[in-house]
Amino acid sequence: MNIAVLGPVPRDNITTYQGEKLEKFGCAVYTAVCISALAGAGSTVSLVSHVRRADAPRIGRLLAPFANIDLSHMSDRADQGDVIELTYVDQNRRLEKQTGFMSPILPADIEDLMGCAAFVFVPITDFEVPLETLRHIKANSEGLVVFDAHGPTNGVTTKGDRHHRFWIDRDRWLPFIDILKMNLEEARCAWFDGEVHGDEPNELTMDELPRFAEHCLDLGVKALYVTLDQHGCAVYFRSPDGRFREHVVKRVKVDHVVDTTGCGDSFAGGLAFGYLRTGDFVKACWYGNCAGAQRCTSSELDVYGDLERTERQIAETYLD
Repeated sequence: MNIAVLGPVPRDNITTYQGEKLEKFGCAVYTAVCISALAGAGSTVSLVSHVRRADAPRIGRLLAPFANIDLSHMSDRADQGDVIELTYVDQNRRLEKQTGFMSPILPADIEDLMGCAAFVFVPITDFEVPLETLRHIKANSEGLVVFDAHGPTNGVTTKGDRHHRFWIDRDRWLPFIDILKMNLEEARCAWFDGEVHGDEPNELTMDELPRFAEHCLDLGVKALYVTLDQHGCAVYFRSPDGRFREHVVKRVKVDHVVDTTGCGDSFAGGLAFGYLRTGDFVKACWYGNCAGAQRCTSSELDVYGDLERTERQIAETYLD
């Protein structure tokens, strides 16, 4: 199994909600390591990113223990990479500032990866992955495109403050995405119906999510996943007979949360692997939920379970 993970490897300076200060590399690292653990020996996880020259050796050493992660598509030629300041207010809410910016991932960066079974995009800001890259994949590959909406629903001010933004050109992107993943805040930024009042997008209720999901499916998306924190994840797709389906998949319980940074990136990795393994949109969510739950129990990369451990966790949570 060959899977490409595309997105930034930001140097994250983190202050946890418990006041602990951490510095580590995140985003696509979490996705790649999660898939690496699930796919195991004989697989290849190609990490596609642009990083700073000063950071490249450290990232290489960090990922060296994971033999099936290929870094040949990680480039420091432009000497540009993301640098993020994250200050957690509580377990799930954080303040963000971005002081470094990677150059976008273009079709030329992935030309020899068109044979991959899946392309997992985990951008965190709107400039990191242009639409032309997704168009190129759809025109030249049969691979599954999994896309995290965190990127197009987040921008940066001239002072480096990260903020939510409307995904105004959403409908130009949807035909080139197979599986679309987002959280509820990002869904609010992707479903604008009527006028906007105030500084924040209008509240999006669970009752409105199916209408948004049907819009996405009508434009070519095969499945929409909206994560709901402690309430699990809402999954929307059409069954083979064309009927619209909605499932809310319960979360995997975690006794002690250490660090939630990278949970969404891990979910995307588990989701992509789960769908490739099962071909089932609901079962794929089981793998995503397990990956996110594993991530938040530690600040280390060795926290991810292999396939056997993860499927045991799935059985305990969803099949008992």
